[in-house]
Amino acid sequence: MPPPDVTVVGSGPNGLAAAITLARAGLSVEVLEGARTPGGGCRSEERTLPGFLHDVCSAVHPLLAVSPFFATVDLKASGVDLRQPDVTFAHPLPGGRAAAVTGSVEETAASLGVDGAAYRRMIGPVVGDVQLILDTVLGPLRRLPPHPVALARFGLLGLLPALALAARMRGDEAKALLAGAAAHSMRPLSAPLTGSFALLFTAVGHAAGWPLPVGGSGRIVEALVSELEAAGGRVVTGRWVTDLGELPPARATLLDVSPDQLLSLGGDRLPGRYRRALERFRYGPGVCKVDWALDGPVPWESETCRAAGTIHLGGTVDEIARSERDVNAGRHPEAPFCILAQPGVVDPSRAPAGKHTLWGYCHVPAGSTVDMTAPVEDQIERFAPGFKDRVLTRVTTTAAELQRYNPNYVGGDINGGAATLRQTLFRPTPGWNPYRTPVRGLYLCSASTPPGGGVHGMCGQWAARTVLRDLGVTPG
Repeated sequence: MPPPDVTVVGSGPNGLAAAITLARAGLSVEVLEGARTPGGGCRSEERTLPGFLHDVCSAVHPLLAVSPFFATVDLKASGVDLRQPDVTFAHPLPGGRAAAVTGSVEETAASLGVDGAAYRRMIGPVVGDVQLILDTVLGPLRRLPPHPVALARFGLLGLLPALALAARMRGDEAKALLAGAAAHSMRPLSAPLTGSFALLFTAVGHAAGWPLPVGGSGRIVEALVSELEAAGGRVVTGRWVTDLGELPPARATLLDVSPDQLLSLGGDRLPGRYRRALERFRYGPGVCKVDWALDGPVPWESETCRAAGTIHLGGTVDEIARSERDVNAGRHPEAPFCILAQPGVVDPSRAPAGKHTLWGYCHVPAGSTVDMTAPVEDQIERFAPGFKDRVLTRVTTTAAELQRYNPNYVGGDINGGAATLRQTLFRPTPGWNPYRTPVRGLYLCSASTPPGGGVHGMCGQWAARTVLRDLGVTPG
């Protein structure tokens, strides 16, 4: 076959989004993937027992539900069934209590007692402006915001630390709800910008939900591969690339890789100043992930938690803040904050009849080799007595093992880089266009570019649009 117009290295959602965008414009595109199957952080497989299907990395997809790229892909026509749980996410508390995001802002506010009015004032305007905010947040972040007024309203609160937002609430429920959403940042809750995670993830939960795909997250990748092939592109698996010199000549090369990998692949081809800037790129904490095969659903004390697709597990706001502070200081918390997904609440196909799978992780220091299964299970047992009795088996993946599985997860960082204020605005390096490297025809399209981590495909789409402009090709 003749060499393609464009080579994409890496078949995660961003690599595939870039490839699809370029193929739709009429370019010939080839995607090279080192693993046996495409998907990067969006794969599913039987990891514990036969008949138990687990998401290897990503499981719940709030950003997919609001992604402009995915709005161009007819997932339903490709057989992807995204289902919304009755409870978007829940947060158990001592005494059998739980806070939860369910349905409308009004419905959730009504469940928060003394904090109902404060929650309505804080979250309601963000939900009303959410699509306008996302036009910037899911953009390159180095352009004039298309909706400056909406972004300014959001920024007044979003730039604050999550603890400052929680301090505006009086009850444990509302405080914990904000803290759990903010902890997706993997930053100390006292850090600036963590408030934006609390506001935006909660608002997206109200506006679009946090869906789970029937049959696992791998179904999303299958749909993207089909979309690429329909546009004339192809994916080649089992092809690890260790040096840019191994690639065929192409009009453009896009790399769905971390800055560390770019340094390894690029070698002396990269100018010294750019290499040094990449070397200064900071990664966040890692995660220790556990997949469980269960002999029944998790026996949460709270009925609300039993209907939730996602559980934020860590107790009160003070407990969560302590856990995230420890992790960012390089310590393994004794009572870690955990994020759990219960796909069985909407997708009984994930396990044999009457059985369930459970997906979860806790944050750990970067590169950790520590197995955190015991403290994670202690946290679950704390709010779901009898949980351990339902465990048939489990598979644990430490942060170090996660990087070996997917080299993009440097130190086990699943977000592609620390979510500091500086790196939110200037990732991976300072400069106007974050996708274009100093090497002619070489581009970066991974989660280490704006808008960052998550299954949304926007890093790939924005990088591909840069390529089309540079090549003088009209988008498809």
